[in-house]
Amino acid sequence: MIGTSGRLRSSLIIGGQGIRARKLRTFLSMVSLFLGVLAVVAVQAGAEIAQRAMLADIELLEGVDGTTRVYLPRHESSTGIAQDLLAGRDDAVAVSSESAIIGEPGVAPINPGATPLDMPGSYGGMTYCDASGCYDEPDPNAGLPTGQAIELMLTSLSGDLTTFRPFRPISGDWLDFEGEPSFAPRIVLNEHAAEGFEMHDIPGEMRVPSATANLTPQIVGVVDDGGWGPAAYVRADEMFNWQPTGDDAAGTEPGNVEVYLSPAAADVEQLLRSRLSAAGANTDEMGSWVITSRADAEDQLAMMQMVFLGLAALVLLIGIAGILNVGLATVGERIEEFALRRAVGTSRMLLAGIVLAETLLTGLITAAAAIGVGAVGIQAISMIMGGSNPALADLAFPWQAGVSGVVAGLIAGILGGLIPAIRAARIPIATVMRA
Repeated sequence: MIGTSGRLRSSLIIGGQGIRARKLRTFLSMVSLFLGVLAVVAVQAGAEIAQRAMLADIELLEGVDGTTRVYLPRHESSTGIAQDLLAGRDDAVAVSSESAIIGEPGVAPINPGATPLDMPGSYGGMTYCDASGCYDEPDPNAGLPTGQAIELMLTSLSGDLTTFRPFRPISGDWLDFEGEPSFAPRIVLNEHAAEGFEMHDIPGEMRVPSATANLTPQIVGVVDDGGWGPAAYVRADEMFNWQPTGDDAAGTEPGNVEVYLSPAAADVEQLLRSRLSAAGANTDEMGSWVITSRADAEDQLAMMQMVFLGLAALVLLIGIAGILNVGLATVGERIEEFALRRAVGTSRMLLAGIVLAETLLTGLITAAAAIGVGAVGIQAISMIMGGSNPALADLAFPWQAGVSGVVAGLIAGILGGLIPAIRAARIPIATVMRA
């Protein structure tokens, strides 16, 4: 053990001396290798950053993999059946959505159609499609003056939706489904709606098409739901207090209803289908699928990463070829030195270790330089482009990219130095006699 550690230490010391004695040649071999290692680091860092950016919001929007999403037919009984069947269940949540306006009464909202507040004028009208075709829905705000009001998508929940879509809390609290429903509905805004309240002086009055009167909501929190426009979430039973019942509900336009089911609630879909069919709804309009968005995105990213890593490996091979050529030339110049070392008792293994130590040290130094440049580059991109692109803000250098750079440097050092090391070990002692 002592002999092995001594030979390793000797190889590193003599290898380092060889690098210092041939600085220019070492630098030139590092230049070509630097580009290859930097390519590997850039591909790995880009893949990790892209994965975080793409997958960060995919569960917020689509749901956790394994969740079944069921769309119910647009029927006057769909909302009531879903909310009644799933009330109090933790493994399934009914979700119904409709537009709502918070602000001054009798005015058109600043963002018709619940469009993003930073995209004024992008509203092109609502279109509804069913089995018979698509048609434009009438604009309920036609002819009204624009005032201090915001239109958002109001989503009524029968239970805790964050089990299936893990929203990120920003401030305040999420909806509490344990207590009694309040006559002043408690709502949670997404960050886009919250920005609208910060930008404009919005009165706290809410108009909902399905409600019998205007409401005064209580804003209890703000979340990041991954959405692109203003939205709010409310307990469904708190909205029931303001919705017409019995004969008064006749003629009410049905809203969009969907259900999130965990794998343990597979029987719920059949129960919904049976009750809707009994109520006269066309169950052929029902649709369902199991969410695999995260797994699909990871597969696509892995495939792209492998393609770009292959291209980076080609660049790395050019750097390895450069080290190999420099190593062979160096061994050719040091034949007499190595033969003399053999004559005084240096083993062939130690000679090979000296040459291999030089290339390994060169590879590691190059890897450190490439990792440093990559880290600085990522910080520069974050500072320059982070303001215009939130996905690039506060970027951190992925540790996986650093590991990949070190591994690439070691592989380059071994492959580039292996043949020169073998050649040095095979130099005969008689060569020193000819010298």
